[in-house]
Amino acid sequence: MKKRYMLTVAYDGTAYCGFQVQTSHPTIEGELNRCISELLEEEIKVIGASRTDTGVHALCNVAVFDADTAIPAPKLAYALNQRLPEDIRIRASREVAADFHPRHCNARKTYEYRITRGNFPIPTKRLYSYFTYHVVNVAAMEEAAAFLVGEHDFKSFCAAATDVESTVRTIYSITVQEQGEDVVIRVCGNGFLYNMVRIIVGTLLEIGQGKRMPESIREILSARDRRAAGPTVPACGLMLVDYVFMGKTNIRP
Repeated sequence: MKKRYMLTVAYDGTAYCGFQVQTSHPTIEGELNRCISELLEEEIKVIGASRTDTGVHALCNVAVFDADTAIPAPKLAYALNQRLPEDIRIRASREVAADFHPRHCNARKTYEYRITRGNFPIPTKRLYSYFTYHVVNVAAMEEAAAFLVGEHDFKSFCAAATDVESTVRTIYSITVQEQGEDVVIRVCGNGFLYNMVRIIVGTLLEIGQGKRMPESIREILSARDRRAAGPTVPACGLMLVDYVFMGKTNIRP
């Protein structure tokens, strides 16, 4: 009898064309499908919770799959980590309810975007942060970020070709903090549109550089037009750092 299993997946997204499987490019989902299928000797296709973009990293993405196996659920992580490439690791594996679907339940996702400031780029940070020569006003970025908290139509903050039923999302919190030479922007919400966090960061950066005023966020939201917001910053600085399922399930990866 098949059961449903949940994997908590960490990965360095540098070498992958995002999470979602593609026919001719390496993806996180493709590697998971391949390794689980090899281990269980049957075709397995996982369902991912967050379809991170090309080059985006994760500490705790979630994937579920159905299988009939004698391997105890907690041991699946150990078995899969022996087969997966070094830049993908299963941090935990467990059995969940048969009807549990990670994209059809109330959840809180938290992303961090890291910006490194300085006179010269730091080679060891190039894959995990966005470098800027510019001095940024962190206080102005914090002031601007406050306007994004709550339920809003974030159409201005998603890629123009995004095809979704609704562009309304809820942001529970945004923090902008200095960590030495780095500025870390942490965004927690109930879900994110395509490129939404990267466009938010690009817009906050323009505010931090004095190109916009903090209160301009109001006009950008009202415009509901991608052209009203700032640029999409590179994927390398973005990481999914927390994923909490709320309600009765209350599953935390």
